[in-house]
Amino acid sequence: MALPAAELRPTLDTAGQVISELLNADKVDVFLIEHSTQTLVAVGTSQTPMAHKQKALGLDRQPLANKGRAVQVFETETPFISGRQEEDPEELPGIKDRLGVRSSLMVPLPIGEQTRGVLGVSSARNDFFTEHDLRFLQAAARWVGMVAHRVELVQELTKLAVKQARGKAAEDLITVLAHDMANHLLPLQARIQLIQRRAQRNNASEDLRDAAGAAASLRSLTRLINDLLDVGRLDQGLFHLRPQPVDLTALARELASTASTPDHPVRFEGPEELVTLADPDRVRQVLENLVANALKHSPPGRPVDLRLEAQPRPEGPWVRVSVSDQGTGIPAELVPMLFERFTRGPGSTGLGIGLFLARRIAEAHGGTLEVASTSGTGTRFELSLPLVSG
Repeated sequence: MALPAAELRPTLDTAGQVISELLNADKVDVFLIEHSTQTLVAVGTSQTPMAHKQKALGLDRQPLANKGRAVQVFETETPFISGRQEEDPEELPGIKDRLGVRSSLMVPLPIGEQTRGVLGVSSARNDFFTEHDLRFLQAAARWVGMVAHRVELVQELTKLAVKQARGKAAEDLITVLAHDMANHLLPLQARIQLIQRRAQRNNASEDLRDAAGAAASLRSLTRLINDLLDVGRLDQGLFHLRPQPVDLTALARELASTASTPDHPVRFEGPEELVTLADPDRVRQVLENLVANALKHSPPGRPVDLRLEAQPRPEGPWVRVSVSDQGTGIPAELVPMLFERFTRGPGSTGLGIGLFLARRIAEAHGGTLEVASTSGTGTRFELSLPLVSG
């Protein structure tokens, strides 16, 4: 257990060499299963001539489909001992004939709670190992398994620490940049407004069109910067709601109307009025994000559905707002991470903070934001909020 725990292969090489010296073996292998190829791979080996020859012959990789004694021990989790390997019809010919193995000990290798490989010891001499050696190897396998498990834990912790450090540095940098960029928005907006007014006076239709496009781009940039600043406020505990009575029906109907395009209509369905106490700007921010995502992933001509409905619950009345598209759906492996910051799906051009903020806004209202997606049939986001009287 005193072996260094930095990298798996050098650590297991060292463990193999130690066992080789203790048993005076010609070769020791620490085989681990490689699930992607269904192959036992000698991740650790002794530094001996037979071990070097094994690698040269390609016998350090043993596919499960090829069978052989190492595969048998792995699959049955049963130890194996032989002093006449050349007479064993179930051993691989390369092991017997080309490598010259005559005596073998093999035991299952437990790592954590699973059998993850095989610990094997070989000799070029017949009847070399004893039952006592087999019992020793079983104990050694538990030691090697603990060493390997410790190395894997250290590697995972190191990766996690690096990931967290990079994430924190990126978040700090983005927040600083967002603050600096925000300082330039008002002067830029004022310049665009001046250009628009001058174009109107001169009846310059092309300049008016270009100015309108610039103003729309500036609004998108402003929303992005505000989202980045909101992320910083969440981290600093400075994110606050300004609740007031708001008609969710009117808000959702207006959003559906303004977001609709000829290629992507947004259909609204809901009651005539549904009033609750909430921050209207923040609720709008959530719905704009969900509708924009749905429009982005909808095929041309397919509508996006925005539905609002009361939802009675044992603890009191709630409201559910669902946004559904008919796109290709979200990959299953991405769904668990979808609401984490900086998570981006296939084809996404954003920074991956919109859904992170949307869920945090929902939670700040005492509500939830969930997603249901099926490959090929589309995606549905559901924002649920408690109905609160003003």
